[in-house]
Amino acid sequence: MPRFSVIVPCFKVQGFLRECLDSVLDQSFRDIEVVAVDDCSPDGCGAILDEYAALDERVRVLHLEENVGLGRARNAGLPLATGDYLFFLDSDDTLTPGALRAMADRLAEAEDPDVLVFDYARTYWWGGTRRNVLAQVLAETDRTFTAAERPEILDLLMVVWNKVYRRDFVEREGFTFPPGYYEDTPWTFPVMFAAGRIATLDRICLNYRQRRQGNILSTTSRKHFDVHAQYERVFAFLDARPELARWRPFLHAKMGEHCLDILSKPDRLPPSDKAEFFRCTAEMFRRYRPEGAETPAELRVLEHGYAAYRLRRGSGRAGRELGRRARQARGAAAGRLGRVRTAVNVRRPLDPDLVVYSAFSHRGVLGDPGAIHRKAREIAPHLRGVWVVRGEEEAAALPPDTEHVLLGSAQYRRAVERAAFLVNNVNWPWAVPKRPGSVHIHTHQGTPLKYMGADLLGRPGARHGLDVPQMLRRADRWDHSLVAGRYAERVWERAYPCHFSSARTGSPRNDVLVNAGPQDGRRVRERLGVPDGHTVVLYAPTRREYRRGGYVERIDPARLAADLGEGHTLVVRLHPSLAAGPARGLGLAELHRRGVLIDATDEPHVEDLMLASDLLITDYSALMFDYVLLDRPVLIHADDWAAYTASRGTYFDVTAEAPGHVSRSYRDLAWLLASGAWRDEEAARLRSAFRDRFCEYEDGRAAERVVRTLLLGEPMPEPVGVPAARPVPAVSGRDLLTSS
Repeated sequence: MPRFSVIVPCFKVQGFLRECLDSVLDQSFRDIEVVAVDDCSPDGCGAILDEYAALDERVRVLHLEENVGLGRARNAGLPLATGDYLFFLDSDDTLTPGALRAMADRLAEAEDPDVLVFDYARTYWWGGTRRNVLAQVLAETDRTFTAAERPEILDLLMVVWNKVYRRDFVEREGFTFPPGYYEDTPWTFPVMFAAGRIATLDRICLNYRQRRQGNILSTTSRKHFDVHAQYERVFAFLDARPELARWRPFLHAKMGEHCLDILSKPDRLPPSDKAEFFRCTAEMFRRYRPEGAETPAELRVLEHGYAAYRLRRGSGRAGRELGRRARQARGAAAGRLGRVRTAVNVRRPLDPDLVVYSAFSHRGVLGDPGAIHRKAREIAPHLRGVWVVRGEEEAAALPPDTEHVLLGSAQYRRAVERAAFLVNNVNWPWAVPKRPGSVHIHTHQGTPLKYMGADLLGRPGARHGLDVPQMLRRADRWDHSLVAGRYAERVWERAYPCHFSSARTGSPRNDVLVNAGPQDGRRVRERLGVPDGHTVVLYAPTRREYRRGGYVERIDPARLAADLGEGHTLVVRLHPSLAAGPARGLGLAELHRRGVLIDATDEPHVEDLMLASDLLITDYSALMFDYVLLDRPVLIHADDWAAYTASRGTYFDVTAEAPGHVSRSYRDLAWLLASGAWRDEEAARLRSAFRDRFCEYEDGRAAERVVRTLLLGEPMPEPVGVPAARPVPAVSGRDLLTSS
């Protein structure tokens, strides 16, 4: 008996069917069967299914003699299913890699619940991807529950394909699909109401394809009237289950919301049918209204008639248009007022003691600007440091006694217009003037390997959405560009052909690495929850320009964590640009919840993660230039080097001049880890040569040098460089791998 029976109904999807089947059959979890139902499809679906069945014994094909529709096609596949769990997969959608393994692990952990609800992402025909906006609902509990205990689970999209169902539960309750449109409604609501144990999986397991022409529910048809009959079936289910009567008010409101949503869509119903649809909805709403229940405000229109509905819709559109025009007028007035204020402020003298800071697009006291700010408070307390932050959330996270202004506020405008010094690691917005006498200090975000600035002009994929000429015009405001060595100095002057001077200061954020001791790393480990004595491996991949969205999983983190074995902790930090996208939902968040690894993507200070780790595994991240300051091993995983350098462009071949050994496949990486080669004499030699070449000015006094020379005007001393004989000891004090 297989663990999963994947039931795939097929009708006119020959262009997507192979991708769907491959996504299931190529899963690492193999204990499955596929029940494919050819719903008398007029295209090549039937032949494709027969082809797959001939090649893989896990595939069974049922050819229907007539087209019966999606719901009945699923029903036809049910008697053939023998698995523990049923999974109804639409034939134009796909599973994400590792999805079935994650489901199987979660089902085992939850001791075989009735229903497992997992996450999904919408994938658009133009290449975009957007995670389910209610994903947080899936992450709020590890235990099983009923819908009554956590009714917010019903706020998720009530469809059949974002869940798997224990087969004996389905058979015992007699659940089947009805004919017609909206066939998921009389399945999902009864299932969720009746389930005694529900579990969730905070992982994107399915890509929900958004076709350019939409799905069948986007077509204009009277079949949308089927929604009324589908809700009739759900109410009948509740009538037969007195113990579930508490759900009637919820279902009553949900039915009204759903029907009004259909009515509001311009492409669902013929205009001549809208009044009839409204009357049918209103009649159902009256008939099933629970005694004593109060009608929600947004549904009261169902009690007032179609004319009232049309009036409300019309007034709503008119109100939105008036609001839009009012916002435009307010914006224009605010712009005029802002220009007047700016004209006044720029006539006032600069404040010679005011330093305005920002980092990572106004996220807080971070990076090089943060290190400069801390050192300025120490050795030049008369300087007033003001931070620009995006909003109240970032303001609340600032260290105590940190003066700040909110981006776009009047206080912000006064600060940037009067400041003698402005320090940032990204370009300031256009609204920040470059006043004569003010000093703009640009710190960058590390030593560059990949092409930056003007060098991106020849890489259209890498500069997608980026206006390089505008970026260079903003960079014309820089007075000083901080560099960690002569290599970075040459690259920045080439990438940003502007008017700045290179400041040979080193990178202030790296002072903590050069000056660190083992205790610093231990404190970070305690905060992250790393067990005592564990060896920490930091895996920090960068984004890819050859894939829309930037995320490509080059290493399976679950496999890497397992291969490291007992006594080791894998810490994963994705590129910051991927933190808010769907990447973490593709397994990372779930692995973190289960304790397989630590997802440190949200850690604000990457220096802390470096201090806490014993080994860095990366691909082409600029983190390698900082990590070598600890004199701890680095492994470069470059299995897609050719694709990466072709799409993004790099200033040198890091596989030929690496800070450690290079792997070209996961097998190579596993061998380097298991054999001990990662820490041999050659690895140490490569690391030393890399540090000598790229970190010439990193002597642990970079922040002090910036404050004294660029803020206080003292002479610029030459950096002494990193002492080659002073490695920063690893935290664990023992070998990395038990197998090495």
